[in-house]
Amino acid sequence: MKRNINSIRGAEALLIAGIVFVALNLRPALVSVGPLVGLIRESTGLSNSMLGLLTSLPLIAFGVVSNFTSLFTKRFGISGTLAGALVLLAIGVIIRSLPSIAALYIGTALLGVAIALGNVLIPGLVKRNLPHKSGKITSLYSSVLGMGAALAAGISLPLAVDLDLGWRGSLGVWAVLAIVGFFVWLPQLWRIKKSNNDRSFRVAMKNLGGSKLAWKVALFMGLQSFAFYVILAWLPEIIQSRGFDSTYAGWMLSLSQATGVLGSLLVPTLAGKRKNQRGMVLFLGIVETVSLIGLMLPQIGMTPVWVSLIGFALGGTFSLALLFIVLRTNDSETATELSGMAQSIGYFIAAIGPVVFGSIFDFTGSWLYPLGLLFAIGFLKFYMGLGAAKDEKLEFKNG
Repeated sequence: MKRNINSIRGAEALLIAGIVFVALNLRPALVSVGPLVGLIRESTGLSNSMLGLLTSLPLIAFGVVSNFTSLFTKRFGISGTLAGALVLLAIGVIIRSLPSIAALYIGTALLGVAIALGNVLIPGLVKRNLPHKSGKITSLYSSVLGMGAALAAGISLPLAVDLDLGWRGSLGVWAVLAIVGFFVWLPQLWRIKKSNNDRSFRVAMKNLGGSKLAWKVALFMGLQSFAFYVILAWLPEIIQSRGFDSTYAGWMLSLSQATGVLGSLLVPTLAGKRKNQRGMVLFLGIVETVSLIGLMLPQIGMTPVWVSLIGFALGGTFSLALLFIVLRTNDSETATELSGMAQSIGYFIAAIGPVVFGSIFDFTGSWLYPLGLLFAIGFLKFYMGLGAAKDEKLEFKNG
């Protein structure tokens, strides 16, 4: 009996380690581009719009691929699809670092597909294999995502300049992390069995499309992604426009990411213990509202405070969106389908966020109006969140 308990605990620990390494691979390949944009422009002569495509291509891939992830899991299972995603990620990173402009974009598109699969599948995996620890594992998973992003943001430029790897070498090192992740995940190919799901993709999409709850979860995630990518893209510019230098602006962006990790750690752990999460939605709504008011009124000062609060709120709402996918479903197949819908909608919305935000600034010449847009988006987001936070489940039929 004791041996069986130890075996179960060992298998669970191995699975959690695999989830951690998958999560650790889902942000560095994306975030590492930003710090290297200047070097890439200097080396290739690419225009700003073409450089921007290096960021938007993965988001477009997320939006397209996320809804179809269940087609891969029906054939290869969750474990096989995640293993394939890590291999594809390594291949995409390697191709992207080759001395070719075409390879730069082809590799970027491939790694976007790979990351989309990982993004969608982890909530379903947690629902199926670790339902008794959904809050804690979602907290761990989402915080590791933030840590991976922070790591890539911090070391990409030093790798390229200080270690003399160049921008291609700096982008290419993340293939090593993907390969390590593959071998850590490998035991799950034999441990996680394929599930028997007879529901067709068409029926699943019809069920999701007709569910108000599914739409609330999806729009909550989508509007959260809109705000997150706007802050990621424009926060340094906002801060520099108020008389601070680029170094300080970079540190403020790092601060927002750090407090985002804190939000990702705390929110799912606390929210997962409750039957409904409406109180947590209201709390995060208040925090985000206060932070936006602070950013809209530069005469108040206290920039680090508002940056910390917006980072915490966005990290918390992202992890809460992931938790909703687990808590509002009864089985891993439905969780995977809802995750696909939510992340597909989410990343399509996210892709337009920075463009719309920047266009409003170009038209008005003031940050007050685009930040006002975030204010409005926040109210809509938390309205959807209150609906998604109710203690109810999606009920789908097979067919």
